[in-house]
Amino acid sequence: MPRIKILDDTLASQVAAGEVVERPASVVKELVENSLDAGARHVTVEIQRGGAALIRVTDDACGMSREDAMLSLERHATSKLRHSDQLASIMTLGFRGEAVPSIASVGRFRMATRERGCMGGTEILVDGGKLKDVREVGVPEGTCVEVKQLFFNVPARRKFLRAETTEAAHVEHQLRLHALAAAEVRFTFIKDGRTVFDLAGTRDCRVRISGLAGPESAAQLMEVSEFHGRGMKVRGYLLPAGFARKGRRQQFVFLNGRPIEDPAVSRALRDGYRGAIVDGTHPAAWLWLHMDPTLVDVNVHPAKREVRFHRPHEVRSLVAEAVETALRPKPVQMPPAPAVEPPASAVEPLSPPPVQAKNSPQPVANERMPLPSTPGASASPSNPPRFPHRTEQQEELTDTSGGQLVQRPEFNLIGPLHDRYIVLEGDEGVVLLDPVAARERVVYEDLIKGSQAGEGGGVEAQGLLVPELLELDAVDADLVIRHAAHFLEAGMTVEAFGGSTVKVSSFPFFLKVSDVRAFLLELVDELSATVGTRRGKAMAFESFAASLARRAGKREPCRIDHADTLLAAMFACDLPYCTPDGRPTLIHISLNELDRKFGK
Repeated sequence: MPRIKILDDTLASQVAAGEVVERPASVVKELVENSLDAGARHVTVEIQRGGAALIRVTDDACGMSREDAMLSLERHATSKLRHSDQLASIMTLGFRGEAVPSIASVGRFRMATRERGCMGGTEILVDGGKLKDVREVGVPEGTCVEVKQLFFNVPARRKFLRAETTEAAHVEHQLRLHALAAAEVRFTFIKDGRTVFDLAGTRDCRVRISGLAGPESAAQLMEVSEFHGRGMKVRGYLLPAGFARKGRRQQFVFLNGRPIEDPAVSRALRDGYRGAIVDGTHPAAWLWLHMDPTLVDVNVHPAKREVRFHRPHEVRSLVAEAVETALRPKPVQMPPAPAVEPPASAVEPLSPPPVQAKNSPQPVANERMPLPSTPGASASPSNPPRFPHRTEQQEELTDTSGGQLVQRPEFNLIGPLHDRYIVLEGDEGVVLLDPVAARERVVYEDLIKGSQAGEGGGVEAQGLLVPELLELDAVDADLVIRHAAHFLEAGMTVEAFGGSTVKVSSFPFFLKVSDVRAFLLELVDELSATVGTRRGKAMAFESFAASLARRAGKREPCRIDHADTLLAAMFACDLPYCTPDGRPTLIHISLNELDRKFGK
């Protein structure tokens, strides 16, 4: 049996790095938190090749002396804790003392720092956890930390890094969180030599939200006034229910200046909207919570993303009440109209309206109003017409190659059922048509056939008169650009438009969508939900087409005047009886089954 040995410092730091340093965004998170804890008023983050080649974080904070700079490279060395009692009331972002030595152990590390008021600074070079050089240098006040060739000495970790654009998107997302949490601090982000954003410090959080989410969202913001309760308070901003999306990527929650993810707060947001949003979607919100640090444990997650509230039900109740109050319509106070007394001579008695005879004819716009009728049916009340008609197309459909398609059955169209299904009368019973599923099948096969047409074929697209600009999360924007070829095959031209904005300049001709923006956002949510799954890793065009068809199907109206055209299109498909994921488009209930249920 192997003997037990104490790990050397370098190996111990690399093990700790497995918890602290997951990807370049993790390095940025830890270094930016140190800068904020040190009192920085301007933080600059620069990366190259998604952070794998270079991460540089520069601040104008208090800086460090030579002795403190050397101690910061020792494990469990921190200026933020002195005794165990402080663990119950942590207000700083970092406190464990593992971040800097862990980062230095998995990259080529350089720190240049100068303490405020000192004449000279200190530069420390560390290569894969091994100290190389310490010297005096002339640097500005504050601290600059560089990490080059991240995971160069841990190839097993390096191979798990994603594409450079994906890693850069995660870095940008992390920096946006800190920029929202500390709006009074100026943040500059530089990627591959290009400035992505430079946000001036502000005390108005709406200005910071506008700079990150875009002016369109900022114009719709609803303020959550400050709510207090039992050592807690909450304030923030919401977007109307129409901005709700799948996933919680539009929910930004900050606790005592720390970005967090907490299910209790997410549930409270949904409670506050009280059914105003569709099931499966989540509202957009920016919430800042402040509470007594003894009421929350921030030391339950290695990366400190999650916290544990001591009284989660009270947090949920406070947030839900604050959100509900913010969404409540404000009463409009109309100023009282001044009473004007007309002169007596101007007042005339009102004559009563003329009395109309009981049996006198009422005026109508059109004297003849023909009723819809079916051949052989009378329009009299005793024999009401069947609405709207009996379908006539019974011919056997064939494709252009001469192959035989599914024969379209004969149906009588009866009418809609609870705005969800279309009731049809067949030769041997009742048939229920799901318009959503039917449209999904039609769109899917149109996309697949268009893609298979190859060069010179493809899905027919129409250019948008005004290109649609989508302000997305950095990670979502990267996802769209990486799958731009799939969008193009489906008749949609997408391209980067600066920062995390995506421009859509064309749309499939056969998709009649009233709100292009909402449709595209739903499609992005659908694609984002597949990230990390087997389907997401493959993301063949068939999967993309199925996602697009599902979004298009949800907008199909349940109207009888659409049913005949929809049935014709559905039975022109290769597989008309099911959706791409196997759900039925039609359900048949035979007369025999109905007779059995009625005991006949």
